[in-house]
Amino acid sequence: MSTPDPSQWIKASASDGGSNCVEMRLHDDAVEVRDTKAHGTGPTLGFTKSEFSAWLHGAKNGEFDHLITD
Repeated sequence: MSTPDPSQWIKASASDGGSNCVEMRLHDDAVEVRDTKAHGTGPTLGFTKSEFSAWLHGAKNGEFDHLITD
C-alpha cells in the first residue's frame, strides 16, 4: 500500500460518507482541517504540526471522549 500524499485532502476511513466528515491535509507546514460538507468553500482551520500532534495524542488517549458520550 502506498503512502498518501499529505498535501491532498484526506478523509478518515471511519467517516460515514455523508454529513459527518472532516478532511485534513498538510499545507505550508501546517495541518489544515475543513468540513467536507462545505465542498471546499467553507473555512479552514490551520494548526502547527506540534499543535496537531498534541491534539492527536490526546484523542488517542481518550481525553476528549466525554465530548461525544451521551
